[in-house]
Amino acid sequence: MSTLTDTIPAVCPELGIEVPVSSIDRELRKLWEQDEAQTNASLMNLVVYSEKSGALVANSEIIRDLTREHACRAILVEIDPFEPTAGLRAWITAHCHLADGRKSVCCEQIAFYLTGRVPGRFRNTVFAHLNSDLPLVFWWQGELSDILTERLVSVMDRLIIDSSAWKDPAASFALIEDAAEANPDIVIQDHAWTRSWQFRVGIASLFDDPVAQEALPGINQVEITYHPAHRNSALQVLAWLAIQAGWKDRDPKNSFVFTSSTGTEISATLIEDPAAPPLGSVIIRADHTTVKVTQKPGASHVERQVQTDAYKAISLSPVDPTSPAELVAVQLARGGKNSLYQKILPRFRAMLES
Repeated sequence: MSTLTDTIPAVCPELGIEVPVSSIDRELRKLWEQDEAQTNASLMNLVVYSEKSGALVANSEIIRDLTREHACRAILVEIDPFEPTAGLRAWITAHCHLADGRKSVCCEQIAFYLTGRVPGRFRNTVFAHLNSDLPLVFWWQGELSDILTERLVSVMDRLIIDSSAWKDPAASFALIEDAAEANPDIVIQDHAWTRSWQFRVGIASLFDDPVAQEALPGINQVEITYHPAHRNSALQVLAWLAIQAGWKDRDPKNSFVFTSSTGTEISATLIEDPAAPPLGSVIIRADHTTVKVTQKPGASHVERQVQTDAYKAISLSPVDPTSPAELVAVQLARGGKNSLYQKILPRFRAMLES
């Protein structure tokens, strides 16, 4: 059984200065008064939540890098729900980066470590330290739990998740849907979806080629190779293809056979490959044309290809990021309403359930 000092040492300089929770605001003011060369910068509240042991220190390192490009008030939370003794510790620090070589632009970080049953304490602790003038981006790491309540979701502007990390994605998406009923404007950003960006861009660009466009009505087969840990990325790409191409489910009980607008039957095959990156290949076949986007293990690029018996065109693009820190940075940079993900979500969830 863990204790407060087992997970977080008595002195933890990686998290900054340990302070009483009641003194956080006062101690933050002191932090800024110490150096007039520092400028406090924030464009959002970024809450990073985890129930994984050691997450606070690891996430503090991520925030240090993230704040180089994304100014925020960061609130890091690690919870040990299995520790029977209720406890709460807090730290403050600032991540500072030079601006124009003259002054430091700094972002505040508050870190909380909670133990025991915490739903009410967690919510009140986080709400009390948000900058109320800024949007709330909530990065939830790992499996969902009863901490994700309707009241918590109601104040979020963005919820960042990684559905690939869930043991039961269908149940977890149902939980998010229930919690989000009070907040229809919430934007959901899924690492599983972001990992497929270059594949989706590659497929869309290949079908700008007249040869591929001509073959579009005759597509009869889709084959997607993926790493076993990233089946959700493969399913989301398949859902995206079906939605964008207007394919209908041929059998409601089988989400891997479609009918095109011209009546052609399209079969989809998903292949696990433990040696593959999250997505290894997406191959789309018509009678005499093959369109494919591939990424070899360890490659620095994604290859795009259109090929017929008499024609072949190849182009390259960068690979998608894979680490959580890189994925969040990309998601924050792109912003927007993520409307395409919302569009494919019902089809993707139907695939999960079938």
